[in-house]
Amino acid sequence: MTLFDLEHPIVLGPFGGLSSVALTAAVSEAGGLGSYGLYGYDGDRIRSTMAALREATSKPFAVNIWLPTGDEVEPDATQHTVFAQALQPFYEAVGVEVPSRPERYLPSIDEQLDAIWEGAPAVLSVVFGVPSSEVADEAHRRDIRVVGTATTVAEAVALADAGVDAVVATGAEAAGHRVSFLRPAEDSLVGLFALLPQVVDAVDVPVIAAGGISDRRGVAAAFALGASGVQVGTAFLATAESATNDAHRAAIRATPADETVLTRAMSGRLARGARNRAVRAIEASGTIAPFPMQNWLTGRFRAAAGEQELGDLQSLWMGQAAPLARYTTASDAFAELVAGVPV
Repeated sequence: MTLFDLEHPIVLGPFGGLSSVALTAAVSEAGGLGSYGLYGYDGDRIRSTMAALREATSKPFAVNIWLPTGDEVEPDATQHTVFAQALQPFYEAVGVEVPSRPERYLPSIDEQLDAIWEGAPAVLSVVFGVPSSEVADEAHRRDIRVVGTATTVAEAVALADAGVDAVVATGAEAAGHRVSFLRPAEDSLVGLFALLPQVVDAVDVPVIAAGGISDRRGVAAAFALGASGVQVGTAFLATAESATNDAHRAAIRATPADETVLTRAMSGRLARGARNRAVRAIEASGTIAPFPMQNWLTGRFRAAAGEQELGDLQSLWMGQAAPLARYTTASDAFAELVAGVPV
């Protein structure tokens, strides 16, 4: 995949909230493209993170942001209180107070981009939309490649028409958020084997396959269907270098493919992970705040649960190929994936 000057066409999936400098650097150092998810990071945190990445690796890496969709909701203080109190049992379970309404739930996209331009990563990847011509032009002016993410053929075409340098075709098997933007996520659930060859046929930019790829067999299958590279999340998420804890790693290896679930419980947006106690209870309550409030509210107890290794109260994001994530180190996972790349 010469577009990104990679030795091996293996891309690390960017994890919103679970990325680590160590894992990103390990994948880049191995000859792939390490990626770091910047969801929720303000400008200062982006600058410090990118400085740490520069110290950890001299190889190309990508950073990822969520584009505003226009449906983000900023409820008032009264609504915040109602939704926060609905989650009170979870705060009590981890020993934290019910949080007050923050000044903002998310930093602005402009603040994030200003910091990214300063850091000048090799690649900027985006989810939940099409980058504006201004963003794409500025990235290219700075010699930063732009990658968009599609869950349908129509989304891939929209991204290619906007001038992205590559498209990630992400199947419904993938872990984490369904990043659909032309239609509701529930109406955009296409499996990778159906999606990938259709996207390859529809666009004239390289296509990176994502969703359900955890070993050499998945890599080989993706290339047979026309992919120019693969993006892998769960297999790397289970390794020692990731920012997950032991409870999350254990859940990845123990959760069968048919026991992951698509849910809005943890963030207000549809995402795939394990149906643990928190997910079941929030879904049963029928009280789920809109995004990004729900993500912020649950984040207050999820962070504490992670520190306490309470897997039942975390967001246990994982794809349907989770049982294939058998590798304890990033180097082991990378070597397995490279073995599937056609010679």
